[in-house]
Amino acid sequence: MLANDPLCRVLYVDLNRRRFSVKERPELFEKALGGSGVAIELLHEECPEGTDPLGPENPIILAVGPMVGHYPMASKTVAMFKSPHTGNLGESHAGGRSANAIRMAGYGAIVITGKSSMPIYLVIDNDHVYFRDAAALWGMHSGYVESSAYSVGSVLRRRESGSGLRSIMRIGIGGERQVSYASVITETYRHFGRLGLGAVFGSKLLKALVVTGKNSLPVADRKAHRNTYDAIFQTATQSPKMKKYHELGTAMGIQSMNNIFALPTRNLKSGRFEKIESISGERMAEDFLGRRVACTHCPVACVHLAALRIPYPNDPYFYKTMMVGYDYELAYSNGSMLGISDAEGMLQLLDEIETLGLDAMSSGVALAWATEAFENNLITSEDTDGLELSFGDAYTYIHALRKIVVQPTDFYKALARGVDYASSVYGGENFALAFGGNEMPGYHTGPGAYLGYITGSRHSHLDSGGYSLDQKAVKQGINMLPQAIADQLLKEESWRQVLTSLVVCLFARGVYDIETIINALSAIGIEYSAEEIHQIGKTILKRKHEFKAREGFAFEKIRMPRRIFTIPTHTGAFDEDFLREAITYYAENL
Repeated sequence: MLANDPLCRVLYVDLNRRRFSVKERPELFEKALGGSGVAIELLHEECPEGTDPLGPENPIILAVGPMVGHYPMASKTVAMFKSPHTGNLGESHAGGRSANAIRMAGYGAIVITGKSSMPIYLVIDNDHVYFRDAAALWGMHSGYVESSAYSVGSVLRRRESGSGLRSIMRIGIGGERQVSYASVITETYRHFGRLGLGAVFGSKLLKALVVTGKNSLPVADRKAHRNTYDAIFQTATQSPKMKKYHELGTAMGIQSMNNIFALPTRNLKSGRFEKIESISGERMAEDFLGRRVACTHCPVACVHLAALRIPYPNDPYFYKTMMVGYDYELAYSNGSMLGISDAEGMLQLLDEIETLGLDAMSSGVALAWATEAFENNLITSEDTDGLELSFGDAYTYIHALRKIVVQPTDFYKALARGVDYASSVYGGENFALAFGGNEMPGYHTGPGAYLGYITGSRHSHLDSGGYSLDQKAVKQGINMLPQAIADQLLKEESWRQVLTSLVVCLFARGVYDIETIINALSAIGIEYSAEEIHQIGKTILKRKHEFKAREGFAFEKIRMPRRIFTIPTHTGAFDEDFLREAITYYAENL
C-alpha cells in the first residue's frame, strides 16, 4: 500500500455531536482491500450487537477501493449497515460519481453515526465537513406526492455548486417515513437500492450527503499504469457482451429469460409473460430510448433512460417529458411480475418509485404479493384504503405505492416492512416471494438461483450468480447435485468479494481476472499474490456471515415459499429437501 495514499484515511462523522475526525487505517485496507472488505470490518467495529436498525447506534458506512480513479469500471461505492428490512446485514452498491468523489475527497471510507436533533444534510468538501439545515428539504410535497428526490437533488445542486468532482446522495419521502426498503438516490439515475439504506438515513434525520473531491491520486509506475489501463479499456470496449450492455442494457435479457420460462410473471404464477414484446429491451430501445448514461470512468454506458411524454391534465397540447431509467430488474419487478404490458404505464410506475425513493425490486414484489392476497380475499378493499388491486393495472399500483409511504391503514404499515412481514400478519406465505427477508430478483431458473438467494450474504442474485449456473448446467447437459451447486456458488461468491472490495462493477467481472487485478494493483504500488487475493475473498465472506450469525441469522430458519417448487423451471423439478441439503453443505464449508 502506498504510504501517502489517501485511501487509508477513514472519515468519522458524529451526527449527534456534530463533530468529525479522520483516522489513518492502513492496516485495515491492507487486510481487506477496500469496498466490501473494509466495510464489513468497520461494521463489526461500529455496530453493537443487537442494535436497532433504526436507532442512532446503527452506522452508515460507505467504502471505496484502491482502483477507483485509476481504472475503468472501478466506480462503485459500497454501503454497509444493519438492514431495517431484514434485521441483518445490509449491503448495497451504487455507481455514478460517488466512489470517485469520496476517493478524490481524500478518503477510503466514511462512517456516519448518531442521530441529528433536526433534519440536516452533510457536505464533505475534502478536509471540511459541514452540517447544513435541511428543514426546508424535509417533507417537501406537492399535492398527494409527499416528496421528490429529484427536487431535493435540484436544490442541492444549486446550493452546493463549486469546483471538484461532486456526488449528491439523498432520500425521498420513503426514507423519511422509514419504509424498510427505502433507497438512497445518488446523482439522478443510480441508487443504493436494496435493504433499506434510505430508512437508515431517515431515522438519523439525514436528508442528503454531498461529497466533493478535488485531490489527485499517486501512481507508482506511470508506464505500467498506462499499459494496464489501455489493456483493460480495450478488453471492455471490444467485448461483445459489453457492447450489448451499451446497445440494449441489461434489458436485453428479458426476452431470453422469458423464452426459457424463467421470467417471474404475476407473482410467479408463471415463468413466462405472454406479452413480453411490449416491455422487452428491444421494444424499449426502439420506441422509448432517450439517452444512455455512464458511471464515472466507464466506457460502456449501460444505463438506459426512456423519454416519456405525458400530457398535462385537461390540456392535451402540453406535455412534460420525463427521463426514466429502466433495466432488466425493473422490467421484471414492475413489468412481468405485476402483469403490466403497458410500457408507458410501467415507466410511470418506475418514475413514481424514483420520486418516492423506494427500492424498485422490493416495491414490485410487494405489490405482486398484495395483488394475489387481494385476489384470495386475505385482504379487502378496506385494508387497501379503497384500491382494487389487479394484475396489469399500473395506475392503481401508483396509488398503492403512495399509500405504502403514507400508510393510512394497518395493511400499508405492514406492507411498508416487506412481504415477509406482511405475509406473517395477513397470510399468503406460500406465495410471499422473499428470501432471508429480501424480495426475490427476477430469475426463476432453478435451484442454483434460489440457493444463491438463500445463502448469499445479502440475498441477491449478484452474490453468486446462481441463475447463470442453472443456465450453464442445462446447456452442458449436467445434472447438478446439491453439493456441487453449493460448492460452485461458494467459490463464486468468495471471488465476488474481491471484486466488490476493489469496487469493480460486476458487469466487468469477465474483464478483471486475477492476472489483470494483480497487474493493475502493482502499477499503483500495491503488491499481492494470487493466493493472497483469493484468501482475502474467503475471509471477507466469512466475516459477513459472522455478522449475520451474531445478529440472529440461521440457515435452518430460512423460509422457502412453496410457490418456487410448483412452477416448472427449465432445469427440471427440485424440492425443499434438495435445497436444504445444499444449504447444509454450504454452511459446513463456509
